[in-house]
Amino acid sequence: MLLSLGMWGQGANGKGNGRGKKEVSGAGVFNLGQDRDMWRPLIHLTVNLSDITSIKSVFQLRTFDPEGTVFYGDTKNGEDWFVLSLKNGFPLMQIGKAGMLVSATAGPKLNDGKWHTLEVSNQGKFVVLIVDGTQPLVAGLQPITKEEILSGPLRLAVGGIMINTEKLLVQFKPQMDGCVREGTWLNLSSPWETEEEEMWPCYEDIKPGSYFTGKGFAVFNSSVFPTQTEQGVYIELWGDFNKMEGTIFSVKSQGQEPIFYVKADTRTKEVTLTFGADTISIKQVFRRLMITFEAGVLRVYVDGVESGSISVSDSHTWATSSLAIGGLLGEEYTGTRFLTGCLEKIQIQGKALDMNLAVKKMSIYSHSCPA
Repeated sequence: MLLSLGMWGQGANGKGNGRGKKEVSGAGVFNLGQDRDMWRPLIHLTVNLSDITSIKSVFQLRTFDPEGTVFYGDTKNGEDWFVLSLKNGFPLMQIGKAGMLVSATAGPKLNDGKWHTLEVSNQGKFVVLIVDGTQPLVAGLQPITKEEILSGPLRLAVGGIMINTEKLLVQFKPQMDGCVREGTWLNLSSPWETEEEEMWPCYEDIKPGSYFTGKGFAVFNSSVFPTQTEQGVYIELWGDFNKMEGTIFSVKSQGQEPIFYVKADTRTKEVTLTFGADTISIKQVFRRLMITFEAGVLRVYVDGVESGSISVSDSHTWATSSLAIGGLLGEEYTGTRFLTGCLEKIQIQGKALDMNLAVKKMSIYSHSCPA
């Protein structure tokens, strides 16, 4: 069902199962970027192996994110396991069985923002992944000892894993800004479980960027600032600034008040930049904002043209600074200054800032915005 805000919500509604968890249909739409522990599954299911009549799972995936967990399954309480993820945009299969570890990766890249149909099946000694009906990725595994007949529970999960990460042959970042829909999981009709109170929506149309919902922000430590050059430090932001509301970003040193912050007001169509007691106001339509921190001066450029400057009495030490995108540092819990809007691109010293490198991140679509 298409919602009025351009969102799909089939996976968002669930009912309690008496165990403190909600039940949802596996055929629903699920946003994998939900705020939670980074490795914990978004939804999961436990069934008896004797109830399985198909060895194939089919679902659709859409993302701009190059890395993260998609699908997981195990038997023997995690002794034998399978993980499907993305790494550098390519599908990556990892299998642990009978003390052996196997990994396989191949094209095509799936982080193009389009819906892709993925089919995962177990065919004897082989696990096969088929993307969009072509280009199968095959991983084979033959234990030396005779295999026992499997029985007992089978666990499935979407958006997370149920084993210790040390078991993985190839390490990867688990969080993914992406959506899964229309899943048929081993032809099982059992409802899945989730610990989430409310599911994030998946927007019908998306574009690359980072979407801030007005409920949280991302905090980075000084390691995100590349080596400072003679020209100082420069930060560039792209987006429709007249459609943003709240604090776009702020900089703060330990134990001090925020040194610098940028705010947008949709009511006045104004963007203000504040450094100490000085403020620069921008009242025009623009899509690119660059701030340079040079020795003794801060300069502001709007769509490539200098729009103002502020004299800085002492040089700022970036080594002890924190940077917040989407909020004002020091007011993390008020919620009144969090950004609502889309930043299409964020660069520091010309290098793209990866939201998944944040030391703290809340309520952000890290790689996509509603189009």
